[in-house]
Amino acid sequence: MLILVVNAGSSSLKYQVRDTSLPEAEQMLTSGLVENIGTDVPNHEVAFDIMSEKLEPVLAGRELQAVGHRVVQGAEKFTHPTLLTEEVVQQIDDLSPLAPLHNPAHAQGMRAAMHKWPSLPQVAIFDTAFHSTMPEEAWRYAIPYDLADKYSIRRYGFHGTSHEYVSHVAADMLGIARDEFNGIVAHLGNGASVTAVKGGKSVDTSMGYTPLAGLIMGTRSGDIDPSALTTILIREGIDGARLDTILNKESGLLALAGSNDMRKVVEAAQSGDERAQLALDMTSYRLMKYIGGYNLVVGGAQALIFTAGIGENSGDFRKLVLDRLGPLGIKYNEEENAKRS
Repeated sequence: MLILVVNAGSSSLKYQVRDTSLPEAEQMLTSGLVENIGTDVPNHEVAFDIMSEKLEPVLAGRELQAVGHRVVQGAEKFTHPTLLTEEVVQQIDDLSPLAPLHNPAHAQGMRAAMHKWPSLPQVAIFDTAFHSTMPEEAWRYAIPYDLADKYSIRRYGFHGTSHEYVSHVAADMLGIARDEFNGIVAHLGNGASVTAVKGGKSVDTSMGYTPLAGLIMGTRSGDIDPSALTTILIREGIDGARLDTILNKESGLLALAGSNDMRKVVEAAQSGDERAQLALDMTSYRLMKYIGGYNLVVGGAQALIFTAGIGENSGDFRKLVLDRLGPLGIKYNEEENAKRS
């Protein structure tokens, strides 16, 4: 069965074609990226046409059987993979205030795909869905109920497809039933989050109402005192949009070390750059605190999982974190840790 998997962004279209009849390690037949939608590429429909042309030699006359769409925000409405209809796409679009940079583009991509392949079943998979099992004590914020309900303000969590997948793989590798697996997953890329998994389900996660909360990331601040934000707003005389840009695009490793590329930050620290070293210390310290707390939340983790670009490839950063976790009884092989996955 050939499945096209797409991630439609505002200016790009990422895609893969997978053959589910093959062993999992061999399923991906091709992947690619169409960039500059809105400039060089007029719209998402044209982007899908470009993608289709690129897929023709790969498919070699074979037909796609389904299309899967990654969606960032499903809120409380979408907690499972959902078959697309015009009504569903509109509901996803209606959630755009909760993910203004992502959901509008997802909806545009879905409409373009449904127009191009009207007879194919198309399914939306939601980043937030895995976290829908969090208990209210974990997802509710201590703000007035009427404001929380009016604006749907709560902890949603993100990177759910990644957290769910790797926790299932870890359980299988350890010979533990998935619904009995307790672990901690650190998804570390330019965006980063950590999740407490208990009984195979998400029970807490570091990202919140948006992907800004939690860990220090490539360009995102992570956790910060809200009063610090009101101070910046008032004293700098800026509006909310400018503050949002500062926190999402000008903070994190970029603000601390001058680069949001972990490889460059590690290299700079090893060369004696004090700010780069501080950035690594702060970032690993923040993650260590979450891991320690989540170890209690899950009642003792059976595994700690690192995934995504930094988590999989930066043995230096993993070492910084692991060296802080001795009190949890964590030991590791330094030679194995130094290897890239």
